[in-house]
Amino acid sequence: MNPILIKEIVKQALEEDLGIGDLTSDSIFKEDFNTNAVFRAKSSGVIAGLPIAVEVFQLLDPGINFTAFVTDGVVVSSGAEIAKVTGPIKSILAGERVALNFLQHLSGIATKTAGLVKLVEEFPVKVVDTRKTTPGLRILEKYAVLQGGGHNHRFNLADAVLIKDNHIKACGSILEAVKRAREGIPHTMKIEIEVENETQVKEALAAKVDIIMLDNMTPAQMAVMVRLINGRAIVEASGNIDESSIKAVSAAGVDIISSGAITHSVNALDISLDILI
Repeated sequence: MNPILIKEIVKQALEEDLGIGDLTSDSIFKEDFNTNAVFRAKSSGVIAGLPIAVEVFQLLDPGINFTAFVTDGVVVSSGAEIAKVTGPIKSILAGERVALNFLQHLSGIATKTAGLVKLVEEFPVKVVDTRKTTPGLRILEKYAVLQGGGHNHRFNLADAVLIKDNHIKACGSILEAVKRAREGIPHTMKIEIEVENETQVKEALAAKVDIIMLDNMTPAQMAVMVRLINGRAIVEASGNIDESSIKAVSAAGVDIISSGAITHSVNALDISLDILI
């Protein structure tokens, strides 16, 4: 992760949450004092975001000491102690919610990803994310996918060529869209195209694209398309694939399964920060 981007994301989150100061703590604690607090998992899952939590407290108060008991990517059980922070009570409380927001959200993504990866571990397939991420948090959410055992698709529009339905409509055909793309990109870059039916698959093969994305097809339809493609392109499956369908999609023989749900539709992992007195 780019440390400059991470620092800016955390800084904005702290500015949003603190406003001009913590009115509650400032009014209750007339004198500051050091204390200890523990991050504790309240449900089982995969942890992600500890470096972000460290950055929260370091930006607030470099005097806070953060000790992690686990590392990102580790599965913890309910009740497990994840990390301890030691330092001024007011600084710890000022950073509590922001640190928890990052930890809970990113751990939820890692946990969701790990569950899908586990379901398809018998197949030679990769589970990847999409650009369906929370605005401003993409770098963190894609990091969390990696911690859950998944893989990253393109990070942004400049990363790779992915010709989708609207590109095809505007160009008039797959062949024309691929022709224009190939003329405008470096010779080292691959071309991926999204298709919805057999006719489009055949056109994509004729255009000699590198990756064919089968969008919103049933597992049975995907199996037919995989046989048709027959190794002439990498095959990606996409479109409302979840826990109920991912094994059948993998069994169809695709190489990659992309899921927007692992970033945009996850439940936060339940984690608390408890002051130790």
